[in-house]
Amino acid sequence: MASHQIRHVATHLLTPLLMCLGMGLAYLGAFHQPEPNHLAIAVVGGSPQTMVLAQTLKDEGGKALDVITVPTRDDAVAQLRNRDLAGAFVPDAQHPELLVAKAGSDTTAMATELVFQRVTDQQGVALKVTDVTSPAPGDPTAQGIFFLFFLLVALSIGSYGSVAAIGAAGAGLSMAIRALFGLVTSFLVSLIGLVVAGPVFHVVDHDAGAVWALSWLYSAGVLAIGIGLHTFLQRWTTLVMMVLFVMLNFTSSGGVYSPWLQNDFFGALHGFWNGAGFVEGARSLMYFDGAGFGGRITSLLLWFAAGLALMLAAARYEKRRAATAPEHAVEPDKHQTAEEEMEESVGV
Repeated sequence: MASHQIRHVATHLLTPLLMCLGMGLAYLGAFHQPEPNHLAIAVVGGSPQTMVLAQTLKDEGGKALDVITVPTRDDAVAQLRNRDLAGAFVPDAQHPELLVAKAGSDTTAMATELVFQRVTDQQGVALKVTDVTSPAPGDPTAQGIFFLFFLLVALSIGSYGSVAAIGAAGAGLSMAIRALFGLVTSFLVSLIGLVVAGPVFHVVDHDAGAVWALSWLYSAGVLAIGIGLHTFLQRWTTLVMMVLFVMLNFTSSGGVYSPWLQNDFFGALHGFWNGAGFVEGARSLMYFDGAGFGGRITSLLLWFAAGLALMLAAARYEKRRAATAPEHAVEPDKHQTAEEEMEESVGV
């Protein structure tokens, strides 16, 4: 009996230990050594000196820098606001200027400044740095990107934590009822996020409705995927949800470092993962007049569609299982449900 209990406890300890390992690998892998990785920069002008400077930076930077030239300062500003560039250098013998978009990523702007600071130091002149974005009144330092990241954290915890509650406490309910719970919960989670972002801290001062819609779509996608997965994974659902929506999600969202400062793996995830869809979609609305918004909301819609497909598959599986199970086994086992609830509470 004692050996059975020891094995039982050891099995349940596996989940938090795997969470510990996964969190360490994900966060250290994503953030431990930020450095330029295909950092998109430009040199403004069409003179031979401009071409030489751009080629020199490209040769010296290797894969760290993607260097182009643009004809005018206005062209550079347009590409920065369209989020195609991390920075653009305007050469001048006495007053060189670096154009950046700090609202896109302050850490990326700092990395870009270091690249061109070396150029102006060699010339013996001061580098003027100009931010082409305008922060919200409640965000005078343009650090709202970090607020969006922590809002993503809040939305994620509210969503995947609710999956644990719905999956464990609602095990005896039909998939349709659990889906309805998920829909209502995603509305409440996104509404809480909007209130915190707007009236409480005044970081979202425009397009509040669109930011709320992004929040709801993100939360609904997480809940739909979680509710669908719970049918198949049971007590392992929380671990898988943490892998999907914490370990891989927060690290690739762009809320701490942009993909220009991360390795190829997390940079690739940034292109389609749902956390990046929320952060970059909201950032596009708030600071860049919607540039790139369409692609981000499309990614969130696809994640939500995947969640709906999972719930439909789970509903069919549960229906087949109920039809073939013995009559006394149709009702969920209370002891098993209690264990699942305990196991899932670890992740919350």
